[in-house]
Amino acid sequence: MKKEFYSNGKLLITGEYLVLDGAKAFALPTKFGQNLIVEKGGNQEIKWTSFDSDGSIWLEETLSFEDIFKKNISDTVSSKRNTLIEILHQGHLLNPDFISKSAGFHITTELTFPKNWGLGTSSTLINNIAQWLEIDAFVLLNNSFGGSGYDIACAQNNNPILYHLENGNPVVEKVTFEPEFTENLFFVYLDKKQSSKAAIASYYNNKNEDLAENVTLIDSLTKEVLNAKNLREFATALEEHEAEMSNILEMKTIKESLFPDFNGIIKSLGAWGGDFVLAIAKENPTDYFKERGFKTIVSYKDMIL
Repeated sequence: MKKEFYSNGKLLITGEYLVLDGAKAFALPTKFGQNLIVEKGGNQEIKWTSFDSDGSIWLEETLSFEDIFKKNISDTVSSKRNTLIEILHQGHLLNPDFISKSAGFHITTELTFPKNWGLGTSSTLINNIAQWLEIDAFVLLNNSFGGSGYDIACAQNNNPILYHLENGNPVVEKVTFEPEFTENLFFVYLDKKQSSKAAIASYYNNKNEDLAENVTLIDSLTKEVLNAKNLREFATALEEHEAEMSNILEMKTIKESLFPDFNGIIKSLGAWGGDFVLAIAKENPTDYFKERGFKTIVSYKDMIL
């Protein structure tokens, strides 16, 4: 019998990096996401096929059940195969029945966004696998890929969320975010895929101070973002957020490094230096970005669920 699962993509508006240290992060689920389709197979194996949004196959593997429960990963095979085995191995530890009581599976995944966009190829996969195996997606993430888990919360919710970690445990709060100025918000793809895993590792390696005061400030700015009554208040809070993270990370902001002459505010989203940024402008900035070689500009209404 065929089973189908779906998870939402994500964009992190505030709290990047510091969410790992307890800051409250404001995140938005996207209209884009990923499907996972499970069908009966055989031979004690999983035939796995992953499709990009254009219909092309970006991953095609056959994994034996033995590969999964013994975690047979190797430097001589693709990193994508190793990552998949790691996730399924951890899934097996949480629910051994999915292997012990099955003959095999045919599994297909389908992205509704280009996989290089960084909207959550891994998080939507992990949440879909967790739904299929009836296990806790946050535990599966922590045991396999790592990260704060805000992306799992977006995968599971159709509303804007506030997310934080409390004693290492995820706390998800649904919030209302329906500003009148969404026509002034645009998401611009920087055409550079950023590894969240690598960015998190770099953050931890470079962190050498107590960030309690920084967390308090970011929490305050996140509250200002959510409570903003107009575009000016919203933009000002995000500009202050960007400046604060620039100091913490000891990195130039995206606006400083790529768009110094932009007439508006640019806010990094998630891992700095790649994927999407949020552009805030009084006039549609599409021509500005296209003239500089950035061709993917998505309006708020077309991006956010």
